[in-house]
Amino acid sequence: MPITRGNPPGMKNVRATVYNHYVRVDHPKSMIFVSGQVSRDSDGQQVGLGSMLEQTRQCIRNIEKSLTAAGGSLADIVWTTVYTTDIREFRQIVAAREEFFKDHLPTSTMVEVAHLADPGLMVEIQVIAAL
Repeated sequence: MPITRGNPPGMKNVRATVYNHYVRVDHPKSMIFVSGQVSRDSDGQQVGLGSMLEQTRQCIRNIEKSLTAAGGSLADIVWTTVYTTDIREFRQIVAAREEFFKDHLPTSTMVEVAHLADPGLMVEIQVIAAL
């Protein structure tokens, strides 16, 4: 299944280390839809209270676990949606994403929201992957 990732000519990608403007997936064998993941460990306890960086890392670790269980990997992600309670902290979100996404960058949308499911949660990330 060919996956083409890129940015249109004449359209600057100001965060080229984090996402691509488009991902084209031709004839996927399977699609994986991962629910929004928050910063909870395997016991359901919040991780990284007060730290956008650590909460984002934990979200991505949880996404990776879900993808692995479904037969995929982070490299298969084609779409991300990030919900954050403080868009001013986006640099911390970007820093965490750059740790996990070196190549095979997905498309991405980031939205600020007033609250997440529980007090203390600062970021939630959902993804779609194509195999």
